[in-house]
Amino acid sequence: MSDSEYSEEEEEVAPAVEEHGDVQGADILKARQDAKRAELDAQLQEYIAEWRKQRSKEEEELKRLKEKQAKRKVLREEEDKRLAIQKREEEDRLRREVEQKRQDEKNEKIRRLEEIEKKKQMALQAGRKDQKAANPNFTVVAKKEPQATDFKTTSGSSDKFSNVETARMDLLKSKEQLEEEKRISLSIRIKPLVIDGLDLVSLKAKAQDLWENIVRLETEKYDLEERQKRQDYDLKELKERQRQQNRQKALKLGLDPEALTGKYPPKVRLASKHERSQDRRTFTDKKQLYEGGLEAAVLQESEKTWQDRMGEFVNRPRARLPKWFGERPGRKPGDPETPEAEEVKIDDEIPDPILPQDEPEEEEEEEEEAEEEEEEEEEEEEEEEEEEE
Repeated sequence: MSDSEYSEEEEEVAPAVEEHGDVQGADILKARQDAKRAELDAQLQEYIAEWRKQRSKEEEELKRLKEKQAKRKVLREEEDKRLAIQKREEEDRLRREVEQKRQDEKNEKIRRLEEIEKKKQMALQAGRKDQKAANPNFTVVAKKEPQATDFKTTSGSSDKFSNVETARMDLLKSKEQLEEEKRISLSIRIKPLVIDGLDLVSLKAKAQDLWENIVRLETEKYDLEERQKRQDYDLKELKERQRQQNRQKALKLGLDPEALTGKYPPKVRLASKHERSQDRRTFTDKKQLYEGGLEAAVLQESEKTWQDRMGEFVNRPRARLPKWFGERPGRKPGDPETPEAEEVKIDDEIPDPILPQDEPEEEEEEEEEAEEEEEEEEEEEEEEEEEEE
């Protein structure tokens, strides 16, 4: 066989081998893929089975929790109903206790007011008997010693200011309390009229008794009205006296006559808006300021200040110069020696400062400005007084 033939045979065999190898490789790959797919399917089946098992457990747990929640809801509703009933019973009990306490206090108050009203009626009846036995009104009689059975002594109202205290307490009471006291007082004073089963004589006696009671009440009403008129007149007279006294007091203080008679006290007048001191000068003193009194006062004060300072200057201590190297400065030849006892040390002394003297023109200008300011203040005060009047 030649080389060419051999090469042709090899070329024919080579594609056949390649085709057979490709077929075997594809089978192996397919088998591997099938095995992997089967393994994945098995894992997936296991995962699904596990998931279904877990899901069933969760559903059972959820169902159990829902049943437990429903039971707890029913129990809570029953507990709420029981607590609501218990709370309502407690509120009813407290309300009954409060109402009972209030009723007891009301009954006690009514009983106390009835006792006070009875004692008042007894005292009024005793006073009427004494008034019938005594002379007419406004008769001064001897003072009697208080007895233990007297209403004023037992009730503690013997003080002359007891009526004032009672009126003050009445002002603090509410309208309902006053109405209740009035009802109780009227129920005691006005007795029920019982005429059933009375004959003609008893009816006449009853009518006569009622007529006497009406006459007595009208008489007391007239006496109280006259007494009120007299008290009003006395109050008016006292107010007039007080007004006159306040007028005299205001005139003594140099104020307006009607300054102390108003509702509010007078304003405090200050000497200046720069000084918190009260102005106690009279009208004459203020008038003199406009007539040159201020200039005279300023001149007198300046003269007094100058005299004081001049006296201090004249009486100042005289200091001598110390010796330098055994000699006193300014000593002339031939002068006698100064004794050692007369020497004065001035180490600790401080010379008086020399104050700069103002020029007379500047002082006059300052005085004129001060006078103008004071005149303006006086004019403002007069305008304020006129406005107040």
